[in-house]
Formats: sequence, C-alpha cells, structure tokens
Amino acid sequence: MTEKKKRSVRCRSRFRILSGDLIALGPGKVDLLESIGREGSISQAARESHLSYRRAWNMVDIMNQCFKKPLVISVTGGKGGGGAKLTPTGEKVIQLYRKMGEKADSATRTEW
Repeated sequence: MTEKKKRSVRCRSRFRILSGDLIALGPGKVDLLESIGREGSISQAARESHLSYRRAWNMVDIMNQCFKKPLVISVTGGKGGGGAKLTPTGEKVIQLYRKMGEKADSATRTEW
C-alpha cells in the first residue's frame, strides 16, 4: 500500500470592491497600483504586470471613476518625459485593501 503525502491546506481570500456594476478594486488592480507607485509610470507598471498599456490605462481610469478622489494622477514631463503617480488616496486604498485581506485570511484560518 502506498503512503499518501500529507498536503498542507492553505486558505487565501481574494475579494473585489464593487461600485455599481464596475469592479472598483481587486487583486489585479491593487497590484497595478503598487507597480505604478514603484515605477512612476503606467507604461512601466503595465510591462511589470504583464498587461497591455491600454488595459492598464483602462484599469486606472475605472479606479479613478469609482472613487471620490483619483488614485493615480498624470505627471507632466519635461526633459525626462511624463509619468504617473499615486495620490495619497491611492496609497491609502492599497493599505486598506491589504489590511482587509490580512483580516479575511486570519478569519479564514481560524475557521479552518
């Protein structure tokens, strides 16, 4: 008789925040926001996230429409070109989303 390997069970929650019929925020959008924060560019963040520029720009546009204040703003460029920057609201939204995820994961682990 063969012995079965014991697999550890992990619970990880994934959730989305809706605004009407639109997904205002979810794991992919938060990852994109974090990339924009690091890279200072939607184009660079799109490459890092393996998204087309158009898809990344549309995601940013939807997020900005869904919140009272924009999460990402354009930075006009000079010699080095323009870019994008997270607003304080964008930084706070990331922080709150990650905290909600940690709490959901903790609650799930407790139940399992």
